[in-house]
This record gives sequence, C-alpha cells and structure tokens, in this order.
Amino acid sequence: MTDSAHLMTDTTSTAGFRVREATRDDLPDILRLVHALAVYEKEPDAVEATEDDFAAVMFPADGKPNTYGYVAEADGEIIGIAIWFYSFSTWTGKNGIWLEDLFVDPAHRGAGAGKALLGRLAQHCQDRGLTRLEWCVLRWNEPSIGFYRSLGAQAQEEWETYRLDGQALESFADDSRA
Repeated sequence: MTDSAHLMTDTTSTAGFRVREATRDDLPDILRLVHALAVYEKEPDAVEATEDDFAAVMFPADGKPNTYGYVAEADGEIIGIAIWFYSFSTWTGKNGIWLEDLFVDPAHRGAGAGKALLGRLAQHCQDRGLTRLEWCVLRWNEPSIGFYRSLGAQAQEEWETYRLDGQALESFADDSRA
C-alpha cells in the first residue's frame, strides 16, 4: 500500500465529536491517553513509550509507517484513540487489522466515541478487502467486553495469547544465537 492508501475522510458524529486520522501534532495527546489507559488497566508505571517512539512508527522520516492511529475529538480536545497496524492471515491470504489500543477518556464515555473509532476501523477493513479486525481485552474488563459483544464481536475462546518480552525475550534470543 502507498503511504496514503490508508487515508479516509473525516467523519463527524452526531454526538458532537469527530473521528479523524492521527497526525504528528496529536502525539502528546496520544501519549496522554496511553498513560490514562495504563492507569485504567492497573499498570500505571508500565508505559515506556515516548512521543519519539510513536513518531518513529507512525510518522517515520524515511520509509512507510507501520502503525496508524485514529483520534476522536470533541471541542478541539482529543478524547479517544485507536492505535492499530496491519496483520496477515495465512488462511485467507489477506491482511486484517490488529487494534493494539482503543481508549476513550472516562469523562467522555457513553457518547459513542469508542463505537465510532471501531466503526472507522471496520470501514477501513471493508473498503480494502481486509478480512479481520482483531484485538485483545483483559478478562476482568467487563464493561469493555459487554461493549464489544454489543457490536457483534465474538471472543476467540479457542485461542490463548502468549508473549515473550523483557528478560525472557532477551534470554531466548541469546540462547537461539548459539
């Protein structure tokens, strides 16, 4: 895809907010909401990312971005984010979208911003022939689970997410070099 292949026009919601593609100028607000998400997910000190980290993947000086974002804004304030990247299914032979984070400021929940952000991603999938829109949710996050189910999303009960990171990733990589 070209750099502009993922671009879509702005959408204004009847609820008084709009969803648009994130820009470099949005990075401070994106990081602010990522920190708020970490607090919500009971990991307030877990965020290591910086604006420069986000800029490097979303707005690289050379090459194409590999991470994208949509923001929801109300009255000029960014109130929600959807940070995502393309995935690939070997079974369908087509790309999909992996939604890394969806977050709406608690003061603005219930007005439809989260649904509008997910709707923008669903439109993107449909417009480009992408076969999946996927994400993870913490098992204890019943409000989000209920919201996702209300949209028709289904838990993939047969799959379990695994992760190598930190020291385990380093050790495994080092052991694999031998």
